[in-house]
Formats: sequence, structure tokens, C-alpha cells
Amino acid sequence: MRPNLTKDISFQSFKDFYWLKEELQAFCRESGISSSGSKIEISDRIETFLQTGEIKKTIRKSSINKKIKPQVDLSLDTVITENHRCSQDVRAFFKATIPKFHFSTYIQNYFKSNVGKTYRDVVNAWYEEEERKKDPTFKKKIAPQFEYNQFTRDFFADPKNQGKTRAEAIEAWNKIKKLPGSNKYDPNN
Repeated sequence: MRPNLTKDISFQSFKDFYWLKEELQAFCRESGISSSGSKIEISDRIETFLQTGEIKKTIRKSSINKKIKPQVDLSLDTVITENHRCSQDVRAFFKATIPKFHFSTYIQNYFKSNVGKTYRDVVNAWYEEEERKKDPTFKKKIAPQFEYNQFTRDFFADPKNQGKTRAEAIEAWNKIKKLPGSNKYDPNN
């Protein structure tokens, strides 16, 4: 049986069960822990608290970055900087260059890991990604915090679930997330 998420929960019980981000945030607020950030960051803070009693400080980006005037004169030769932000100006530039443009996870990660490259490189990366998506075997990587999405993808990929409905996948998810241990789909269960 899934325990309540309170200060009395053991570290292992916390690790063994699936928690919604809202539940994690509520625990943080009640415990004086920062509730901002991704689900993984919040879980990490709670784990530290449960193991040591320490309230881990969040790493905040310098406010200097926020005071930088947005770059309005954008071109294909604009260089990606370490402090790059996916602003409305940047979105407008790419929408004018690539009519169907949107900030996909792939493109956001491209900006983060390609400091020094240009917006021309981003355009090329966008079109390369669009080509990869046309391949019927292409599967977008699911980030680790999206356990439900990964579970349902794996559920429907299992040949024994061919013809099953989304409601059946959700029912299987609801069962597994209440159990201790991994929330990954297991074709042997």
C-alpha cells in the first residue's frame, strides 16, 4: 500500500513509489523546501531532506542574465551564447525563417549544447530533425520525468497489447504506480 508523503516517510518508501509533481511540491511547501524546478530537481531535494534533514538550496541563475537586453537584430549568423534564451524575439525570427517552427525539446537542447554555433546551424538541425521524424521507425526520446508517457509507449509496443485501448493502458499504469519499485512497463507482468 502506498504511504502518505509526509516528513515521517522513510527514504526507501519515498524512492519506491510514484509521486505526482503536485504531491512533491506540496511536501516541499510543508517542509520549507523550495518547490520550484523540474520534477527530478524537486525529488532530489526531497531525497536529500529525507536522508540528511538538510534543506538543499536551489541553484538560481544569476539575475545578471535576466537584465541583458534581448538581442533584436537576429540573423542566420547570430551566434548561440552561453546565456541564450528562447525569447519571443528568437521565436519570431525562426517562425519567419521556418514557417512551421516551434521550440521542440530537441531544438531547446540543441541551443544548450551548441554554444558558439549559429542560427544557421539551428535551422539545419531543425530540418534534419523533421527528416528523421518522417522515418516510420523514428521515436522521440522521452525525458525521464515523463514516466507515464514512457509506460504507455512501452505498453502499446508490446505485441500482446495489440488492439488494447488507451483506457486499458491507463488502468495498467494506475496499478503499477501504486506498487513499490519501478514504474517501467514490464512485458512479463
